[in-house]
Amino acid sequence: MTHIWVRAEQRANEERVGITPEGVAAMLAAGFRVTVEQSSVRAIPIAGYRATGCEIAAENSWPGAPLDAIIFGLKELPEDGTPLPHRHILFGHAYKGQPAGKTLLRRFKAGGGTMYDIEYLTGENGRRVAAFGYWAGYAGAAVSLKCWAAQQRGSIAGPVAKYPEKQALLADLGAELSAIGPARPRAIVIGALGRVGTGASDLCEAMGVTVTKWDMAETAHGGPFPEVLDHEIFLNCILAQPGCPVFVPASAKTDARRLTVIGDIACDPTSEFSPIKVYDRATDWAAPALRVAHSPVLDVTAIDNLPSLLPVESSEDFAAQLLPSLLTLNDLDAGVWGRAKALFDSHVAQV
Repeated sequence: MTHIWVRAEQRANEERVGITPEGVAAMLAAGFRVTVEQSSVRAIPIAGYRATGCEIAAENSWPGAPLDAIIFGLKELPEDGTPLPHRHILFGHAYKGQPAGKTLLRRFKAGGGTMYDIEYLTGENGRRVAAFGYWAGYAGAAVSLKCWAAQQRGSIAGPVAKYPEKQALLADLGAELSAIGPARPRAIVIGALGRVGTGASDLCEAMGVTVTKWDMAETAHGGPFPEVLDHEIFLNCILAQPGCPVFVPASAKTDARRLTVIGDIACDPTSEFSPIKVYDRATDWAAPALRVAHSPVLDVTAIDNLPSLLPVESSEDFAAQLLPSLLTLNDLDAGVWGRAKALFDSHVAQV
């Protein structure tokens, strides 16, 4: 019997979960053994999981789980250097040369475990089977507008916090923009046809922001892209990968520009393929904006767990997308899981 162990998230400000109680019930009905850890922060209460009849474990007890259990979480594991003997499903951020990613792969190699990176769970068509993209775009655009609003007040954006649901975010952001006056910035979204870009565009339009929507057709010439500097807000909604053009060169700090806010929603600043060359580190909830130029100002916001600002909606959406693949975990050598394992094997062999 395949055993899936849903761990509690241990990263600050992370309340999402990759499976709902309804999903657990479906897995139990399909013959899986399911253990769900208690969590002091998870947006979906443990009572719903307990009602399914699944096993309940103590928070953060996954290191002691049976070795045949598949540990399922979302964000990073604690960086304690310990070997990892289990099979894990998570976002690993380890295949693009990230320094922390190499360390993670070494831990798997030392422990003999396996990582099924959620970012690389793909169907036969190469498309990801599940992603938080829409809500990442939605929340990322909201934070970017908060950065712009703070600039209008002569300051820099302060801490952000989660919202119980979408309407609360819209009400809060609408009030903040209205306090400034009727003026609104113009935004350019690159990757506008994807899930991330759609979410970003939807949020901007809900706030009365005019959006220039670009995708592959508009960026195929490879740059340069002076149009980016002619908008007040640039929202990057494409993943860094080999061959990715540079949208914001290092010279943008001193170039003539209208651009004052970059929302790097894809948030991969340590990758050599990053299309934004004016910053080198992610921001966080406590300090969402990094000021990289002063005359005129240029702030970058690059938070790598944006969907957690709307943890309930983002969890429910993602869980519904992923459940069909979770129900195939009995065959880890084929399909989604076989492809993810082959990719892991190729990368772990290089460390």
